[in-house]
Amino acid sequence: MQALVGVIYHFFGGFASGSFYIPYKKVKGWSWESYWIVGGVFSWLIVPPLAAYLTIPGFADIIRGASSSVLFYTFLFGALWGIGGLTYGLGVRYLGVALGSSIILGLCSVFGALIPSVYYQFYPKAGKDSIGMIAGSAWGQMVLLGLLVGIIGIAVCGVAGKMKDKDLGGTETDASGTEFKIGLGLFVAIVSGVLSACFAFGIDSGKDMANVANEAWKAVHPGQGEFLYQNNVTYIIIMWGGLLTNFVWCMILNFRNKSFGDYTNKKTPIFKNYLFSAIAGTTWFLQFFFYGMGESRLGNGPSSWILHMSFIIIVANLWGLILKEWKGVRRKTFGTVVAGIVIILLSVLVVGYGNSIK
Repeated sequence: MQALVGVIYHFFGGFASGSFYIPYKKVKGWSWESYWIVGGVFSWLIVPPLAAYLTIPGFADIIRGASSSVLFYTFLFGALWGIGGLTYGLGVRYLGVALGSSIILGLCSVFGALIPSVYYQFYPKAGKDSIGMIAGSAWGQMVLLGLLVGIIGIAVCGVAGKMKDKDLGGTETDASGTEFKIGLGLFVAIVSGVLSACFAFGIDSGKDMANVANEAWKAVHPGQGEFLYQNNVTYIIIMWGGLLTNFVWCMILNFRNKSFGDYTNKKTPIFKNYLFSAIAGTTWFLQFFFYGMGESRLGNGPSSWILHMSFIIIVANLWGLILKEWKGVRRKTFGTVVAGIVIILLSVLVVGYGNSIK
């Protein structure tokens, strides 16, 4: 029953992540950097402490009691993840919700599995699997096979993107209004896929804070399992790191594009723009809120990560169909991207099976 509840939580998290960009499409008359940072203020600054306040009594004391090294590394990995989040937004902007999310999350799955194991090869830690341990075991070889399949799926999606670019005849937007730019989109998607994997490091670095919250809750609720919201205190520091990198870059773009006036431009539907940006930012954070709940039931490991990635890919591609992002392309092009998505999902299942026989 615990596992089933965990799967449901991960579905909600995946739905939030796969859907968060949709409200941004309702913003009118603002530059990308303006609505992105307004949404970011909600997702990285306002909502995380509010969620912690509602779920973790004394969360501020837990943060104050954490060591400087825990806070520093949690913040650092949050900042690196923030670059991944920033380029995620750009990837979806230039590739569309379906193609952008599939490529980025496929890469995120691959690097999220490989980077920690390579790190622990050089800096061993009890309970952590190094790349050598993975490569030398039957379950690990299955995981590596799944990652290879994932890379193939990502490549197929990339080919589909190039086919779409050709089908559209070099037009700047597709039927959904996406600014389709295959070269730039693939570049930022790769950057996002690599750096988004740092989120897992942020959770691991801040685990001491989550453990304090968990133990305090268990002392009051003995025999009731693990604390459902223990990661909410860690998210605050991770999100601060993400806010820093995104804020700096968006302010640079505001200056470069002379778009500071967006925030007060009454010629635009200003109230709706703030509202939809706030909804998008809040939805963005909810993916982590539900991920933490699912993790508390399934554990902070491959099972949680794989379910999260799978649900996001599925939901994002359903939105891609609803928004008609593939309208006007040849049947061969559409079939190619479907094949790529299926291969990515297959790779996720193979990795999941490998970890299940560990």
